[in-house]
Amino acid sequence: MDWQELTDLTRGRPFVVERVRLTGSDIAIEGRFEPPQLARLSVEDQVFVAAFVRAHGSIKEMERIFGVSYPTVKSRLNRIAGQLDFVETDPAPSGADVVDRLRRGEISVQQALAEIEGP
Repeated sequence: MDWQELTDLTRGRPFVVERVRLTGSDIAIEGRFEPPQLARLSVEDQVFVAAFVRAHGSIKEMERIFGVSYPTVKSRLNRIAGQLDFVETDPAPSGADVVDRLRRGEISVQQALAEIEGP
Protein backbone atom coordinates (compact mmCIF):
# COMPACT_ATOMS: atom_id res chain seq x y z
CA MET A 1 0.00 0.00 0.00
CA ASP A 2 1.34 3.48 -0.81
CA TRP A 3 0.56 6.91 0.69
CA GLN A 4 -2.04 7.67 -1.97
CA GLU A 5 -4.01 4.52 -1.18
CA LEU A 6 -3.81 5.29 2.53
CA THR A 7 -4.97 8.86 1.91
CA ASP A 8 -7.89 7.57 -0.16
CA LEU A 9 -8.88 5.10 2.56
CA THR A 10 -8.83 7.74 5.31
CA ARG A 11 -10.78 10.25 3.16
CA GLY A 12 -8.85 13.17 4.59
CA ARG A 13 -9.41 12.22 8.24
CA PRO A 14 -6.35 12.44 10.51
CA PHE A 15 -4.48 9.19 11.11
CA VAL A 16 -1.33 7.86 12.75
CA VAL A 17 0.89 5.02 11.66
CA GLU A 18 1.49 2.54 14.47
CA ARG A 19 3.74 -0.02 12.83
CA VAL A 20 6.53 0.29 10.29
CA ARG A 21 8.39 -2.61 8.70
CA LEU A 22 11.77 -1.98 7.09
CA THR A 23 11.80 -3.10 3.47
CA GLY A 24 13.68 -6.34 2.89
CA SER A 25 14.06 -7.23 6.56
CA ASP A 26 12.15 -8.69 9.47
CA ILE A 27 12.57 -5.52 11.51
CA ALA A 28 9.33 -3.84 12.57
CA ILE A 29 9.01 -0.71 14.67
CA GLU A 30 5.89 0.02 16.67
CA GLY A 31 4.83 3.38 18.07
CA ARG A 32 2.79 6.42 17.05
CA PHE A 33 4.17 8.07 13.94
CA GLU A 34 2.57 11.14 12.41
CA PRO A 35 2.64 11.05 8.61
CA PRO A 36 4.49 13.88 6.86
CA GLN A 37 2.39 16.97 6.17
CA LEU A 38 2.33 16.40 2.43
CA ALA A 39 1.08 12.84 2.93
CA ARG A 40 -1.95 14.26 4.75
CA LEU A 41 -3.04 16.16 1.64
CA SER A 42 -5.57 14.64 -0.74
CA VAL A 43 -4.12 12.70 -3.67
CA GLU A 44 -5.17 15.50 -6.02
CA ASP A 45 -3.39 18.11 -3.89
CA GLN A 46 -0.28 15.90 -3.67
CA VAL A 47 -0.22 15.71 -7.48
CA PHE A 48 -0.69 19.49 -7.69
CA VAL A 49 2.20 20.15 -5.27
CA ALA A 50 4.47 17.71 -7.14
CA ALA A 51 3.62 19.42 -10.44
CA PHE A 52 4.31 22.84 -8.87
CA VAL A 53 7.75 21.69 -7.70
CA ARG A 54 8.51 20.17 -11.10
CA ALA A 55 7.44 23.45 -12.72
CA HIS A 56 9.97 25.22 -10.45
CA GLY A 57 7.18 27.26 -8.91
CA SER A 58 6.06 28.72 -12.23
CA ILE A 59 2.40 29.63 -12.07
CA LYS A 60 2.40 30.15 -15.85
CA GLU A 61 3.57 26.55 -16.29
CA MET A 62 0.87 25.36 -13.87
CA GLU A 63 -1.73 27.23 -15.94
CA ARG A 64 -0.50 25.35 -19.01
CA ILE A 65 -0.28 21.92 -17.33
CA PHE A 66 -3.72 22.05 -15.71
CA GLY A 67 -5.45 24.24 -18.27
CA VAL A 68 -6.64 26.73 -15.63
CA SER A 69 -6.29 30.45 -15.01
CA TYR A 70 -3.76 32.27 -12.83
CA PRO A 71 -6.37 33.03 -10.12
CA THR A 72 -7.35 29.34 -10.04
CA VAL A 73 -3.73 28.25 -9.51
CA LYS A 74 -3.20 30.91 -6.81
CA SER A 75 -6.44 29.96 -5.07
CA ARG A 76 -5.50 26.29 -4.99
CA LEU A 77 -1.99 27.05 -3.74
CA ASN A 78 -3.45 29.25 -0.98
CA ARG A 79 -5.90 26.51 0.00
CA ILE A 80 -3.12 23.91 0.15
CA ALA A 81 -0.82 26.28 2.06
CA GLY A 82 -3.59 26.74 4.62
CA GLN A 83 -3.45 23.00 5.34
CA LEU A 84 0.30 23.00 6.00
CA ASP A 85 2.10 24.11 9.13
CA PHE A 86 4.68 26.83 8.71
CA VAL A 87 8.20 25.47 8.79
CA GLU A 88 10.79 27.81 10.27
CA THR A 89 13.55 28.09 7.70
CA ASP A 90 15.59 30.71 9.53
CA PRO A 91 15.77 29.57 13.15
CA ALA A 92 17.07 31.88 15.85
CA PRO A 93 20.84 31.67 16.28
CA SER A 94 22.17 29.69 19.21
CA GLY A 95 24.06 31.45 21.99
CA ALA A 96 27.30 29.90 20.72
CA ASP A 97 26.65 31.27 17.21
CA VAL A 98 26.08 34.76 18.61
CA VAL A 99 29.27 34.61 20.71
CA ASP A 100 31.27 33.40 17.68
CA ARG A 101 29.99 36.30 15.56
CA LEU A 102 30.77 38.71 18.39
CA ARG A 103 34.35 37.35 18.67
CA ARG A 104 34.84 37.76 14.92
CA GLY A 105 33.68 41.36 15.19
CA GLU A 106 30.66 40.80 12.93
CA ILE A 107 28.22 42.21 15.50
CA SER A 108 28.40 44.62 18.44
CA VAL A 109 27.89 43.72 22.09
CA GLN A 110 24.48 45.42 21.95
CA GLN A 111 23.46 43.35 18.90
CA ALA A 112 24.68 40.16 20.58
CA LEU A 113 22.66 40.90 23.72
CA ALA A 114 19.57 41.69 21.64
CA GLU A 115 19.88 38.38 19.74
CA ILE A 116 20.41 36.35 22.91
CA GLU A 117 17.50 38.01 24.72
CA GLY A 118 15.25 37.48 21.71
CA PRO A 119 12.11 39.42 20.71
